[in-house]
Amino acid sequence: MGKRQLCVLIFSSMLLLTLPLGTVSAEEGESAKEIQLLTKKPVELTALKVPDPAARFVYDSGLDFEYPDAVRGIYVTGPSAGGKKMSELTELVDSTDLNAMVIDIKEDHGNLTFEPEDDKYADIAESYIDDPREMLKELEKKGIYPIARVVVFKDSLLAKERPDLSYTQNGKVWVNGRGEAFVNPFMKEVWDYNLEIAKMASEMGFQEIQFDYVRFPEGFGNRDDVLEYNQGDYANLEMEEVQKRVKAVTDFVAYAKEGLSNYDVDVSVDIFGYSATIPEAPNIGQNFSKISSNVDVISSMIYPSHWGPYFGISKPDAEPYRLVSEYAKVENEVLSKLENKPTSRPWIQDFEAPWLYSGPTKQYGKAEVETQIKALKENGIDEYLIWNAGNNYTPNVDYTPTN
Repeated sequence: MGKRQLCVLIFSSMLLLTLPLGTVSAEEGESAKEIQLLTKKPVELTALKVPDPAARFVYDSGLDFEYPDAVRGIYVTGPSAGGKKMSELTELVDSTDLNAMVIDIKEDHGNLTFEPEDDKYADIAESYIDDPREMLKELEKKGIYPIARVVVFKDSLLAKERPDLSYTQNGKVWVNGRGEAFVNPFMKEVWDYNLEIAKMASEMGFQEIQFDYVRFPEGFGNRDDVLEYNQGDYANLEMEEVQKRVKAVTDFVAYAKEGLSNYDVDVSVDIFGYSATIPEAPNIGQNFSKISSNVDVISSMIYPSHWGPYFGISKPDAEPYRLVSEYAKVENEVLSKLENKPTSRPWIQDFEAPWLYSGPTKQYGKAEVETQIKALKENGIDEYLIWNAGNNYTPNVDYTPTN
């Protein structure tokens, strides 16, 4: 990763002044004294810049990407991005109406997918991607929009290294039924840990930071009375526990957005689709409207396989068009009420869900992927992302179907 380059925004007004040394600021005075020592002449300070209050420094990665007409992307793991499969995935995007990749930078277990320069993160680094900068340069040449995925509060590595930032039970770090540990959204040290990783990705040249697992563990509301954890600054707030969780998650999103404001990147968050259909998801602390108001892009995970009976549909996985269409109507209504409305870019499904079936599994192929895209488009949602955990995407899909 190269040295940080700062692009200075031009100040809107300037004053031409000639000042005696004693009337300048301390910092300017010290510089003037140094010049006097070198020149032995009185110093005239001219063209002093008066900052525009709105002016700020913005980091320039040196790469140039254009935001597509509408982002249509696929998910790419670290091993895929750094291995032979990347050429296949790049060809898929380059030869179709796809135009973006969501690439793991910090993945579900807590590992980075590259070797950072900062030794602080060396213990969690896997060198899947040998040279992220070169990878991004290749994507720049092909006009492929790069999004960095950063998994936040699901982090087994950090939880086991720092139990004080996680949840414990009987003296051990708590894990869910899949053996996964989470870190605590109440702890601002966790916020900063992930924000620094997001900044590294921004400096590499990623155009967007996508935060995933921005929540408490599933079912947390049923466990919080048996788990030991710290509520940090939220401990003494006079509000119900549900609202504390919602506030912590929302505050993190706002904090991350502000923390990345000096980088030319968009900020997005992945969120459970059902969160848009209820006032808030009380166990996990996700309030769809509050999170959406603090991001540039909201990406609801609306995989048909991840819904139980909903919208009057008994088996949503078997009816992808209907499920996506019904969801889109609800989301549009919720987002229309927001003053700061983000771009909607849902995650859709390109995989099978055999765990839902005792007999033959509903197959997801060309027709099933296209019908989800069609349902979104009919509801005015032109952007989307496609998930397949193994990055094995259906061939010959029309990614911009017209009927």
